[in-house]
Amino acid sequence: MEPGPALWPPGAGTAFGVPTRRLRCCDASACRHTGGIALRQALLAARTAAGLAEDALPIQPVGCLRLCGRGPLVAADGPAGSRLWGGVPPHLADRLVAAVLAVGAADPIRAREPGPGPLDPQGPDDNLAPFRLDLNHPFFRLQVPVVLERCGLVDPDSLEDALAQGAYAQLRRCVRQLAPESVRAEVRRSGLRGRGGAGYPTGLKWDTVALQPPGPRQVVANGDEGDPGAFMDRTVLESDPHRLLEGLAIAAWAVEASHGTVYVRAEYPLAIARLRRALGQVEARGGFGPAFTGTSWPLRLELRVGAGAYVCGEETALLQSIEGRRGTPRPRPPYPAQRGLGGAPTLINNVETLAAIPAILREGGDWYAGLGTGSPTCAGTKVFSLSGAVLHTGVVEVPLGTPLRTVVETMGGGVVGGLPVKAVQTGGPSGGCIPAQHLDTPLTYEAMAALGSILGSGGMVVLGPATAMPALARFFMAFCVQESCGKCLPCRAGTVQLAALLDRIVAGRAEAADLQRLEELAQMVKATSLCGLGQSAPNPLLSTLRHFRAEYEAACVP
Repeated sequence: MEPGPALWPPGAGTAFGVPTRRLRCCDASACRHTGGIALRQALLAARTAAGLAEDALPIQPVGCLRLCGRGPLVAADGPAGSRLWGGVPPHLADRLVAAVLAVGAADPIRAREPGPGPLDPQGPDDNLAPFRLDLNHPFFRLQVPVVLERCGLVDPDSLEDALAQGAYAQLRRCVRQLAPESVRAEVRRSGLRGRGGAGYPTGLKWDTVALQPPGPRQVVANGDEGDPGAFMDRTVLESDPHRLLEGLAIAAWAVEASHGTVYVRAEYPLAIARLRRALGQVEARGGFGPAFTGTSWPLRLELRVGAGAYVCGEETALLQSIEGRRGTPRPRPPYPAQRGLGGAPTLINNVETLAAIPAILREGGDWYAGLGTGSPTCAGTKVFSLSGAVLHTGVVEVPLGTPLRTVVETMGGGVVGGLPVKAVQTGGPSGGCIPAQHLDTPLTYEAMAALGSILGSGGMVVLGPATAMPALARFFMAFCVQESCGKCLPCRAGTVQLAALLDRIVAGRAEAADLQRLEELAQMVKATSLCGLGQSAPNPLLSTLRHFRAEYEAACVP
């Protein structure tokens, strides 16, 4: 797949019957919070004032247009291709409409390097030049949309629009033409690994559930994204909810389940509203079988809203929450694939994993495997959310194996103000800090682990030179203290003691012996906690100690 073909169609009418000209207004959370709704209303009013019919210039709400820090974002498609503006105030809506209508087959606007940024004011866009973004900038050009291939193109509230752009075609093909084992074989061939953090082979997990003794089975989409700085799953849920539902339905077919659950954290109200609407649209057509496969296949999916406990991202705690119990982890085995919801074998995949399934079935497992490094353990693409001190905040999807420097500096623009990157925190509270000297490390599961971090679900927080590493470790440890369910002693008490030691260090009251206590306690919590929260809570601390020990030593009393 060529980078970026879906988000920026090369010309009108070349993608899914796109009209001659149209405006696509980002209606995801980030753009809503920066005035996206007001801008779209102003554009509608400007179209009316210009005497244009709705079909003369469609103004369509769409999902994420990627560059979240420059919202509200508006894309225009026309005969000459696509253009993008960010931060346009509503009072300039009439000028934006005029600019879209005035540009003919040859767009006279030229990019000014570097971008994304304002372009040279020429022609009809004179008053909009400060808001014009460069689609040739690596932030856009180096993206390879698979999971996000319809985000920014499809109206997230319209089933008809989703169907016109290929939604549920692979579900129909699976149910009508492919046996469950054939579907699982294609997923195995793809090399897809769980994108929620652990990286467990998806095909193997599907096989484990499918090969359990005969009886009911369950499927669950884990949308409990809670890492600070992570908004990859939210992007999919808000921008293309039918994408997730199709992936979950295909998973249900592959493991022969007739019931499934989409679990989403309560802090994502827009995602929840759109999922509810999407499920209602399916039910209004008679359900997944009658609506999309022409069969009586009885699959039923329902939505559950979590109370916001971070620990519910862990599989067994998530199942407890769905069943109406307190969200605390259970000892394993048995694993959910053996005994999950209601005692039935249960397949649990995160949102991004399931959203990759329709493309894998459409293009083939070998195609997906070829998008990564070529290693069987590092196939396909990964969605990352860039935040922190980075210049270009937003969502990117790149092949696994892409160097970290490419994402942070080439695509993200480095630190605001041209300052040097000090480190990049990957994997949230479960991950670690990667110092600047390791920015050429490829984004693979193995390479991240070797540096004391993880890919995790894809959160990527860029840190500038002013960030104090002991204070950063204290922030993440305080988060883990707050989010610990308290079920096991190492996590319940150990994280509190680690936070207290970090408080002493940050306050300049620690002694050299405290560093030894800190390391010993961190290793104990990591080795003896019940679930992934406690086992990974020391990671930010240990990685900053490993790479920035001098900052800890400087904070200790001589």
